[in-house]
Amino acid sequence: MSSIVGKFLNYLLVPLYTVSFSVESGGYGDVTNIYAIVALLQVLLIYGMETGFFRFVNKRDENEQIVYSSILISVGSTSLLFVALCLLFLSPISSALGYATHPEYIGIMAAVVAMDAFQSIPFAYLRHKKRPIKFASIKLFSIVFGIGLNLFFLLLCPWLTKHTDMMTWYRPEYGVGYVFIANFITSFVQFFFFIPELRGFRWKYDAELMKRIFRYSFPLLILGVVGILNQTVDKILFPFLYDKDQAMVQLGIYGAATKIAMVMAMCTQAFRYAYEPFVFGSHKEEGDHRPVYARAMKFFVIFSLLGFLAVIFYLDILRYIIAPDYWEGLKVVPIVMGAEIFMGVYFNLSFWYKLIDQTKWGAYFSLIGCAIIVGLNIWLVPRYGYMACAWAGLTGYAVITLLSFVIGQRKYPICYELKNMGAYLLLATVLFLLARLWVPGSLFLRLAYRTCLLIIFLLFIVKRDFPEWKSYVHK
Repeated sequence: MSSIVGKFLNYLLVPLYTVSFSVESGGYGDVTNIYAIVALLQVLLIYGMETGFFRFVNKRDENEQIVYSSILISVGSTSLLFVALCLLFLSPISSALGYATHPEYIGIMAAVVAMDAFQSIPFAYLRHKKRPIKFASIKLFSIVFGIGLNLFFLLLCPWLTKHTDMMTWYRPEYGVGYVFIANFITSFVQFFFFIPELRGFRWKYDAELMKRIFRYSFPLLILGVVGILNQTVDKILFPFLYDKDQAMVQLGIYGAATKIAMVMAMCTQAFRYAYEPFVFGSHKEEGDHRPVYARAMKFFVIFSLLGFLAVIFYLDILRYIIAPDYWEGLKVVPIVMGAEIFMGVYFNLSFWYKLIDQTKWGAYFSLIGCAIIVGLNIWLVPRYGYMACAWAGLTGYAVITLLSFVIGQRKYPICYELKNMGAYLLLATVLFLLARLWVPGSLFLRLAYRTCLLIIFLLFIVKRDFPEWKSYVHK
Protein backbone atom coordinates (compact mmCIF):
# COMPACT_ATOMS: atom_id res chain seq x y z
CA MET A 1 0.00 0.00 0.00
CA SER A 2 2.86 2.39 0.77
CA SER A 3 4.31 1.74 -2.66
CA ILE A 4 0.99 2.29 -4.42
CA VAL A 5 0.16 5.44 -2.43
CA GLY A 6 3.71 6.70 -2.92
CA LYS A 7 3.60 6.20 -6.67
CA PHE A 8 0.22 7.89 -6.77
CA LEU A 9 1.60 10.88 -4.90
CA ASN A 10 4.54 10.99 -7.27
CA TYR A 11 2.00 11.35 -10.08
CA LEU A 12 1.47 14.85 -8.73
CA LEU A 13 4.88 15.71 -10.13
CA VAL A 14 3.90 14.72 -13.68
CA PRO A 15 1.41 17.55 -14.25
CA LEU A 16 3.81 19.90 -12.45
CA TYR A 17 6.68 18.99 -14.77
CA THR A 18 4.62 18.95 -17.95
CA VAL A 19 3.19 22.38 -17.10
CA SER A 20 6.51 23.83 -15.94
CA PHE A 21 8.49 22.48 -18.91
CA SER A 22 6.84 22.99 -22.29
CA VAL A 23 7.04 20.33 -24.98
CA GLU A 24 9.21 22.57 -27.17
CA SER A 25 11.79 23.16 -24.41
CA GLY A 26 12.57 19.45 -24.13
CA GLY A 27 12.84 19.87 -20.34
CA TYR A 28 10.76 16.82 -19.54
CA GLY A 29 12.85 14.92 -22.06
CA ASP A 30 15.93 15.71 -19.92
CA VAL A 31 14.12 14.46 -16.81
CA THR A 32 13.06 11.26 -18.59
CA ASN A 33 16.55 10.62 -19.98
CA ILE A 34 18.50 11.26 -16.76
CA TYR A 35 16.15 9.24 -14.56
CA ALA A 36 16.42 6.32 -17.00
CA ILE A 37 20.21 6.44 -16.57
CA VAL A 38 19.77 6.73 -12.80
CA ALA A 39 17.60 3.59 -12.71
CA LEU A 40 20.32 1.63 -14.51
CA LEU A 41 23.09 2.93 -12.24
CA GLN A 42 21.11 2.11 -9.11
CA VAL A 43 20.85 -1.54 -10.14
CA LEU A 44 24.59 -1.59 -10.83
CA LEU A 45 25.41 -0.18 -7.39
CA ILE A 46 23.14 -2.63 -5.55
CA TYR A 47 24.54 -5.53 -7.67
CA GLY A 48 22.00 -8.10 -6.52
CA MET A 49 22.74 -7.62 -2.81
CA GLU A 50 19.10 -6.94 -1.95
CA THR A 51 17.97 -10.38 -3.08
CA GLY A 52 21.24 -11.87 -1.80
CA PHE A 53 20.42 -10.45 1.62
CA PHE A 54 17.00 -12.13 1.68
CA ARG A 55 18.47 -15.45 0.51
CA PHE A 56 21.30 -15.64 3.07
CA VAL A 57 19.64 -13.98 6.05
CA ASN A 58 16.95 -16.70 5.88
CA LYS A 59 19.45 -19.58 5.89
CA ARG A 60 19.43 -21.49 9.16
CA ASP A 61 23.23 -21.67 9.44
CA GLU A 62 23.92 -17.94 8.83
CA ASN A 63 24.23 -15.18 11.43
CA GLU A 64 21.67 -12.51 10.58
CA GLN A 65 23.72 -9.55 11.85
CA ILE A 66 26.90 -10.62 10.07
CA VAL A 67 25.04 -11.00 6.79
CA TYR A 68 23.48 -7.57 7.20
CA SER A 69 26.71 -5.88 8.31
CA SER A 70 28.83 -7.43 5.53
CA ILE A 71 26.41 -6.37 2.82
CA LEU A 72 26.13 -2.85 4.26
CA ILE A 73 29.92 -2.42 4.23
CA SER A 74 30.17 -3.81 0.71
CA VAL A 75 27.44 -1.65 -0.84
CA GLY A 76 28.55 1.43 1.12
CA SER A 77 32.16 1.09 -0.07
CA THR A 78 31.28 0.68 -3.72
CA SER A 79 28.81 3.58 -3.55
CA LEU A 80 31.49 5.91 -2.19
CA LEU A 81 33.95 4.77 -4.88
CA PHE A 82 31.32 5.41 -7.55
CA VAL A 83 30.71 9.00 -6.40
CA ALA A 84 34.45 9.70 -6.23
CA LEU A 85 35.03 8.45 -9.80
CA CYS A 86 32.03 10.37 -11.16
CA LEU A 87 33.23 13.64 -9.64
CA LEU A 88 36.79 12.99 -10.82
CA PHE A 89 35.70 12.44 -14.44
CA LEU A 90 32.62 14.64 -14.36
CA SER A 91 33.41 16.69 -17.46
CA PRO A 92 34.00 13.81 -19.94
CA ILE A 93 31.06 11.81 -18.54
CA SER A 94 28.69 14.78 -18.87
CA SER A 95 29.86 15.50 -22.42
CA ALA A 96 29.36 11.87 -23.45
CA LEU A 97 25.81 11.88 -22.11
CA GLY A 98 24.95 15.14 -23.84
CA TYR A 99 24.99 17.41 -20.77
CA ALA A 100 28.24 19.30 -21.34
CA THR A 101 26.53 22.61 -20.52
CA HIS A 102 25.16 21.26 -17.22
CA PRO A 103 27.68 18.77 -15.77
CA GLU A 104 26.27 19.45 -12.29
CA TYR A 105 23.14 17.49 -13.29
CA ILE A 106 25.28 14.37 -13.53
CA GLY A 107 27.22 15.13 -10.34
CA ILE A 108 24.08 15.68 -8.30
CA MET A 109 22.37 12.54 -9.55
CA ALA A 110 25.53 10.45 -9.04
CA ALA A 111 25.36 11.32 -5.34
CA VAL A 112 21.63 10.53 -5.30
CA VAL A 113 22.20 7.12 -6.88
CA ALA A 114 24.91 6.26 -4.35
CA MET A 115 22.75 7.26 -1.36
CA ASP A 116 19.71 5.38 -2.65
CA ALA A 117 21.76 2.24 -3.36
CA PHE A 118 23.13 2.18 0.20
CA GLN A 119 19.71 2.86 1.72
CA SER A 120 18.18 -0.06 -0.19
CA ILE A 121 19.85 -2.44 2.31
CA PRO A 122 18.29 -0.90 5.45
CA PHE A 123 14.99 -0.87 3.57
CA ALA A 124 15.45 -4.60 2.87
CA TYR A 125 16.26 -5.12 6.56
CA LEU A 126 12.95 -3.50 7.54
CA ARG A 127 11.12 -5.81 5.15
CA HIS A 128 12.94 -8.83 6.59
CA LYS A 129 12.05 -7.78 10.13
CA LYS A 130 8.41 -7.35 9.09
CA ARG A 131 8.28 -3.68 10.00
CA PRO A 132 5.93 -2.32 7.33
CA ILE A 133 4.89 0.75 9.36
CA LYS A 134 8.39 2.23 9.49
CA PHE A 135 9.09 1.13 5.91
CA ALA A 136 5.93 2.84 4.68
CA SER A 137 6.45 5.91 6.84
CA ILE A 138 9.94 6.56 5.49
CA LYS A 139 8.84 6.01 1.91
CA LEU A 140 5.81 8.24 2.19
CA PHE A 141 7.61 10.99 4.10
CA SER A 142 10.37 11.09 1.48
CA ILE A 143 7.86 11.27 -1.33
CA VAL A 144 5.80 14.03 0.30
CA PHE A 145 8.96 15.92 1.24
CA GLY A 146 10.27 15.60 -2.32
CA ILE A 147 6.99 16.81 -3.77
CA GLY A 148 7.09 19.76 -1.39
CA LEU A 149 10.60 20.69 -2.54
CA ASN A 150 9.53 20.46 -6.19
CA LEU A 151 6.57 22.73 -5.52
CA PHE A 152 8.85 25.12 -3.66
CA PHE A 153 11.43 25.32 -6.47
CA LEU A 154 9.08 25.24 -9.47
CA LEU A 155 6.03 27.18 -8.21
CA LEU A 156 6.68 29.15 -5.03
CA CYS A 157 10.16 30.43 -5.88
CA PRO A 158 9.17 31.79 -9.33
CA TRP A 159 6.16 33.54 -7.76
CA LEU A 160 8.27 35.06 -4.97
CA THR A 161 10.92 36.12 -7.49
CA LYS A 162 8.30 37.89 -9.54
CA HIS A 163 6.56 39.64 -6.65
CA THR A 164 9.30 40.19 -4.05
CA ASP A 165 13.01 40.91 -3.72
CA MET A 166 13.74 38.11 -1.25
CA MET A 167 14.75 35.42 -3.80
CA THR A 168 17.96 36.89 -5.20
CA TRP A 169 19.60 33.43 -5.20
CA TYR A 170 16.92 31.82 -7.37
CA ARG A 171 17.47 31.47 -11.13
CA PRO A 172 14.24 30.73 -13.05
CA GLU A 173 16.18 29.77 -16.18
CA TYR A 174 17.82 26.89 -14.29
CA GLY A 175 14.46 25.06 -14.49
CA VAL A 176 15.09 21.31 -14.69
CA GLY A 177 18.15 21.56 -12.45
CA TYR A 178 15.95 22.23 -9.44
CA VAL A 179 14.28 18.84 -9.96
CA PHE A 180 17.62 17.13 -9.36
CA ILE A 181 18.48 19.39 -6.40
CA ALA A 182 15.16 18.46 -4.78
CA ASN A 183 15.95 14.77 -5.24
CA PHE A 184 19.40 15.20 -3.66
CA ILE A 185 18.01 16.94 -0.58
CA THR A 186 15.32 14.27 -0.17
CA SER A 187 17.77 11.35 -0.36
CA PHE A 188 20.11 13.05 2.10
CA VAL A 189 17.37 13.73 4.66
CA GLN A 190 16.15 10.13 4.35
CA PHE A 191 19.48 8.95 5.78
CA PHE A 192 18.55 10.19 9.26
CA PHE A 193 15.61 7.77 9.52
CA PHE A 194 17.97 4.79 9.27
CA ILE A 195 20.15 5.71 12.25
CA PRO A 196 18.56 2.94 14.43
CA GLU A 197 19.16 0.38 11.65
CA LEU A 198 22.82 1.41 11.32
CA ARG A 199 23.75 1.12 15.00
CA GLY A 200 23.21 -1.26 17.90
CA PHE A 201 25.21 -4.12 16.36
CA ARG A 202 28.83 -4.95 15.67
CA TRP A 203 29.96 -3.93 12.20
CA LYS A 204 31.85 -6.89 10.78
CA TYR A 205 32.83 -7.83 7.25
CA ASP A 206 32.95 -11.58 6.61
CA ALA A 207 34.99 -12.03 3.41
CA GLU A 208 34.20 -15.73 3.06
CA LEU A 209 30.48 -15.09 3.47
CA MET A 210 30.58 -12.27 0.92
CA LYS A 211 32.26 -14.55 -1.62
CA ARG A 212 29.29 -16.89 -1.38
CA ILE A 213 26.82 -14.00 -1.53
CA PHE A 214 28.65 -12.60 -4.59
CA ARG A 215 28.52 -15.98 -6.32
CA TYR A 216 24.79 -16.11 -5.72
CA SER A 217 24.15 -12.45 -6.55
CA PHE A 218 26.39 -11.92 -9.58
CA PRO A 219 23.94 -13.57 -12.00
CA LEU A 220 21.27 -11.44 -10.35
CA LEU A 221 23.38 -8.37 -11.14
CA ILE A 222 23.42 -9.37 -14.80
CA LEU A 223 19.70 -10.08 -14.55
CA GLY A 224 19.04 -6.75 -12.84
CA VAL A 225 21.16 -4.69 -15.22
CA VAL A 226 19.64 -6.26 -18.28
CA GLY A 227 16.19 -6.17 -16.68
CA ILE A 228 16.38 -2.45 -15.99
CA LEU A 229 17.84 -1.92 -19.46
CA ASN A 230 14.74 -3.60 -20.80
CA GLN A 231 12.71 -0.88 -19.04
CA THR A 232 14.94 2.12 -19.67
CA VAL A 233 17.18 1.45 -22.67
CA ASP A 234 14.69 3.08 -25.05
CA LYS A 235 14.83 6.31 -23.04
CA ILE A 236 18.63 6.15 -22.85
CA LEU A 237 19.18 5.40 -26.54
CA PHE A 238 16.42 7.59 -27.96
CA PRO A 239 18.48 10.85 -28.09
CA PHE A 240 21.18 8.99 -30.04
CA LEU A 241 18.78 7.31 -32.50
CA TYR A 242 16.23 9.99 -33.31
CA ASP A 243 16.57 13.37 -35.01
CA LYS A 244 18.68 15.50 -32.64
CA ASP A 245 16.52 18.59 -32.98
CA GLN A 246 13.37 16.74 -31.94
CA ALA A 247 14.75 13.89 -29.78
CA MET A 248 14.16 15.49 -26.37
CA VAL A 249 10.78 16.84 -27.45
CA GLN A 250 9.57 13.40 -28.54
CA LEU A 251 11.19 11.71 -25.55
CA GLY A 252 9.35 14.11 -23.25
CA ILE A 253 6.03 13.21 -24.87
CA TYR A 254 6.78 9.49 -24.60
CA GLY A 255 7.99 9.79 -21.00
CA ALA A 256 4.91 11.73 -19.93
CA ALA A 257 2.51 9.28 -21.61
CA THR A 258 4.19 6.23 -20.08
CA LYS A 259 3.67 7.71 -16.62
CA ILE A 260 -0.03 6.95 -17.01
CA ALA A 261 0.83 3.37 -17.90
CA MET A 262 2.99 3.04 -14.79
CA VAL A 263 -0.03 1.85 -12.78
CA MET A 264 1.08 -1.64 -13.76
CA ALA A 265 4.66 -1.03 -12.62
CA MET A 266 3.27 0.39 -9.40
CA CYS A 267 1.29 -2.78 -8.68
CA THR A 268 4.22 -5.02 -9.63
CA GLN A 269 6.61 -3.19 -7.33
CA ALA A 270 4.17 -3.30 -4.42
CA PHE A 271 3.64 -7.02 -5.01
CA ARG A 272 7.41 -7.56 -5.16
CA TYR A 273 8.02 -5.79 -1.84
CA ALA A 274 5.66 -8.18 -0.07
CA TYR A 275 6.12 -11.35 -2.11
CA GLU A 276 9.92 -11.66 -2.29
CA PRO A 277 10.58 -11.98 1.48
CA PHE A 278 7.47 -14.16 1.78
CA VAL A 279 8.73 -16.67 -0.81
CA PHE A 280 12.23 -16.93 0.63
CA GLY A 281 10.88 -17.09 4.17
CA SER A 282 8.39 -19.85 3.36
CA HIS A 283 11.01 -21.80 1.37
CA LYS A 284 13.03 -22.09 4.60
CA GLU A 285 10.11 -23.94 6.18
CA GLU A 286 9.37 -27.57 5.44
CA GLY A 287 6.66 -28.56 2.99
CA ASP A 288 5.75 -27.97 -0.64
CA HIS A 289 4.75 -24.34 -1.14
CA ARG A 290 4.29 -24.48 -4.92
CA PRO A 291 0.48 -24.44 -4.75
CA VAL A 292 0.76 -21.10 -2.90
CA TYR A 293 3.02 -19.71 -5.65
CA ALA A 294 0.55 -20.83 -8.29
CA ARG A 295 -2.32 -19.18 -6.45
CA ALA A 296 -0.34 -15.95 -6.10
CA MET A 297 0.32 -15.93 -9.84
CA LYS A 298 -3.38 -16.33 -10.56
CA PHE A 299 -4.41 -13.39 -8.39
CA PHE A 300 -1.60 -11.26 -9.74
CA VAL A 301 -2.85 -11.85 -13.29
CA ILE A 302 -6.45 -11.15 -12.29
CA PHE A 303 -5.70 -7.81 -10.64
CA SER A 304 -3.22 -6.80 -13.34
CA LEU A 305 -5.89 -7.26 -15.99
CA LEU A 306 -8.37 -5.37 -13.82
CA GLY A 307 -5.87 -2.51 -13.52
CA PHE A 308 -5.26 -2.55 -17.27
CA LEU A 309 -8.96 -2.28 -18.07
CA ALA A 310 -9.54 0.44 -15.46
CA VAL A 311 -6.75 2.64 -16.86
CA ILE A 312 -7.76 2.14 -20.50
CA PHE A 313 -11.47 2.66 -19.82
CA TYR A 314 -10.90 5.88 -17.87
CA LEU A 315 -8.06 7.26 -19.96
CA ASP A 316 -10.26 10.23 -20.89
CA ILE A 317 -9.97 11.31 -17.23
CA LEU A 318 -6.46 10.07 -16.45
CA ARG A 319 -4.98 11.98 -19.38
CA TYR A 320 -5.36 15.17 -17.34
CA ILE A 321 -2.40 13.96 -15.28
CA ILE A 322 -0.25 15.41 -18.06
CA ALA A 323 -0.56 18.72 -19.90
CA PRO A 324 -2.63 18.69 -23.14
CA ASP A 325 0.49 19.30 -25.26
CA TYR A 326 1.64 15.79 -24.33
CA TRP A 327 -1.62 13.96 -25.17
CA GLU A 328 -0.47 12.84 -28.59
CA GLY A 329 1.63 10.19 -26.80
CA LEU A 330 -1.38 8.49 -25.15
CA LYS A 331 -1.55 5.93 -27.94
CA VAL A 332 1.38 4.08 -26.34
CA VAL A 333 -0.44 3.52 -23.03
CA PRO A 334 -2.10 0.14 -23.86
CA ILE A 335 1.15 -1.19 -25.34
CA VAL A 336 3.31 -0.12 -22.39
CA MET A 337 0.78 -1.52 -19.92
CA GLY A 338 0.81 -4.83 -21.77
CA ALA A 339 4.59 -4.91 -21.43
CA GLU A 340 4.27 -4.19 -17.70
CA ILE A 341 1.86 -7.11 -17.27
CA PHE A 342 4.35 -9.45 -18.94
CA MET A 343 7.06 -8.01 -16.70
CA GLY A 344 4.99 -8.83 -13.61
CA VAL A 345 4.26 -12.36 -14.77
CA TYR A 346 7.96 -12.82 -15.52
CA PHE A 347 8.80 -11.66 -11.98
CA ASN A 348 6.41 -14.29 -10.57
CA LEU A 349 7.99 -16.96 -12.73
CA SER A 350 11.51 -15.92 -11.77
CA PHE A 351 11.37 -17.56 -8.34
CA TRP A 352 11.95 -21.03 -9.75
CA TYR A 353 15.61 -20.31 -10.54
CA LYS A 354 16.15 -18.24 -7.38
CA LEU A 355 14.86 -21.00 -5.12
CA ILE A 356 17.04 -23.72 -6.70
CA ASP A 357 20.08 -21.37 -6.76
CA GLN A 358 20.34 -21.36 -10.57
CA THR A 359 20.16 -17.61 -11.04
CA LYS A 360 22.18 -17.94 -14.23
CA TRP A 361 18.88 -18.63 -16.01
CA GLY A 362 17.64 -15.19 -15.05
CA ALA A 363 20.74 -13.70 -16.65
CA TYR A 364 20.15 -15.71 -19.84
CA PHE A 365 16.52 -14.61 -20.12
CA SER A 366 17.32 -10.98 -19.43
CA LEU A 367 20.11 -10.95 -22.02
CA ILE A 368 17.74 -12.37 -24.62
CA GLY A 369 15.07 -9.80 -23.76
CA CYS A 370 17.59 -6.97 -23.83
CA ALA A 371 18.96 -8.06 -27.21
CA ILE A 372 15.42 -8.05 -28.64
CA ILE A 373 14.55 -4.64 -27.17
CA VAL A 374 17.83 -2.97 -28.14
CA GLY A 375 17.74 -4.49 -31.63
CA LEU A 376 14.16 -3.38 -32.29
CA ASN A 377 14.88 0.11 -30.95
CA ILE A 378 17.95 0.57 -33.15
CA TRP A 379 16.08 -0.76 -36.17
CA LEU A 380 12.73 0.98 -35.76
CA VAL A 381 13.15 4.16 -33.67
CA PRO A 382 14.68 6.24 -36.51
CA ARG A 383 11.58 5.45 -38.60
CA TYR A 384 8.70 5.18 -36.13
CA GLY A 385 9.91 7.20 -33.13
CA TYR A 386 8.64 6.37 -29.65
CA MET A 387 6.00 3.92 -30.92
CA ALA A 388 8.89 1.59 -31.72
CA CYS A 389 10.05 1.89 -28.09
CA ALA A 390 6.66 0.71 -26.82
CA TRP A 391 6.38 -2.27 -29.19
CA ALA A 392 9.99 -3.30 -28.57
CA GLY A 393 9.36 -3.50 -24.81
CA LEU A 394 6.21 -5.57 -25.25
CA THR A 395 7.94 -8.00 -27.63
CA GLY A 396 10.99 -8.46 -25.42
CA TYR A 397 9.04 -9.21 -22.25
CA ALA A 398 6.59 -11.51 -24.01
CA VAL A 399 9.47 -13.63 -25.33
CA ILE A 400 11.34 -13.99 -22.02
CA THR A 401 8.11 -14.69 -20.12
CA LEU A 402 7.40 -17.59 -22.46
CA LEU A 403 10.98 -18.89 -22.18
CA SER A 404 10.97 -18.70 -18.37
CA PHE A 405 7.67 -20.58 -18.19
CA VAL A 406 8.74 -23.39 -20.53
CA ILE A 407 12.14 -23.98 -18.92
CA GLY A 408 10.84 -23.41 -15.40
CA GLN A 409 8.28 -26.18 -15.80
CA ARG A 410 11.14 -28.57 -16.46
CA LYS A 411 13.45 -27.40 -13.68
CA TYR A 412 10.94 -26.55 -10.92
CA PRO A 413 7.44 -27.50 -12.10
CA ILE A 414 4.55 -25.50 -10.66
CA CYS A 415 0.97 -26.33 -11.56
CA TYR A 416 -0.30 -22.91 -12.59
CA GLU A 417 -4.03 -22.47 -13.19
CA LEU A 418 -3.55 -21.78 -16.90
CA LYS A 419 -7.17 -22.35 -17.93
CA ASN A 420 -8.45 -20.05 -15.22
CA MET A 421 -5.96 -17.31 -16.07
CA GLY A 422 -6.64 -17.83 -19.78
CA ALA A 423 -10.34 -17.24 -19.20
CA TYR A 424 -9.60 -13.89 -17.53
CA LEU A 425 -7.24 -12.92 -20.33
CA LEU A 426 -9.81 -13.78 -22.98
CA LEU A 427 -12.56 -11.81 -21.24
CA ALA A 428 -10.27 -8.79 -20.73
CA THR A 429 -9.32 -8.88 -24.43
CA VAL A 430 -12.96 -9.01 -25.53
CA LEU A 431 -13.90 -6.11 -23.22
CA PHE A 432 -10.94 -4.08 -24.45
CA LEU A 433 -11.97 -4.62 -28.09
CA LEU A 434 -15.59 -3.74 -27.32
CA ALA A 435 -14.43 -0.47 -25.79
CA ARG A 436 -12.38 0.27 -28.90
CA LEU A 437 -15.02 -0.75 -31.44
CA TRP A 438 -17.72 1.59 -30.12
CA VAL A 439 -16.60 5.00 -28.89
CA PRO A 440 -19.61 7.25 -28.09
CA GLY A 441 -19.10 10.93 -28.80
CA SER A 442 -20.44 11.99 -25.40
CA LEU A 443 -17.88 11.71 -22.59
CA PHE A 444 -20.59 10.81 -20.07
CA LEU A 445 -21.98 8.05 -22.30
CA ARG A 446 -18.47 6.80 -23.09
CA LEU A 447 -17.56 6.50 -19.41
CA ALA A 448 -20.90 4.91 -18.54
CA TYR A 449 -20.48 2.30 -21.28
CA ARG A 450 -16.95 1.46 -20.22
CA THR A 451 -17.97 1.31 -16.57
CA CYS A 452 -20.52 -1.36 -17.52
CA LEU A 453 -17.76 -3.31 -19.26
CA LEU A 454 -15.57 -3.06 -16.14
CA ILE A 455 -18.45 -4.25 -13.95
CA ILE A 456 -18.77 -7.33 -16.17
CA PHE A 457 -15.13 -8.16 -15.42
CA LEU A 458 -15.65 -7.60 -11.69
CA LEU A 459 -18.74 -9.83 -11.67
CA PHE A 460 -16.76 -12.53 -13.45
CA ILE A 461 -14.10 -12.34 -10.69
CA VAL A 462 -16.72 -12.60 -7.96
CA LYS A 463 -18.52 -15.52 -9.56
CA ARG A 464 -15.39 -17.46 -10.45
CA ASP A 465 -13.12 -16.87 -7.46
CA PHE A 466 -15.10 -15.32 -4.61
CA PRO A 467 -15.78 -18.70 -2.93
CA GLU A 468 -12.01 -19.23 -2.84
CA TRP A 469 -11.42 -15.82 -1.23
CA LYS A 470 -14.14 -16.60 1.30
CA SER A 471 -12.40 -19.83 2.31
CA TYR A 472 -9.09 -17.92 2.78
CA VAL A 473 -10.82 -15.47 5.12
CA HIS A 474 -12.23 -18.32 7.25
CA LYS A 475 -8.82 -19.97 7.42
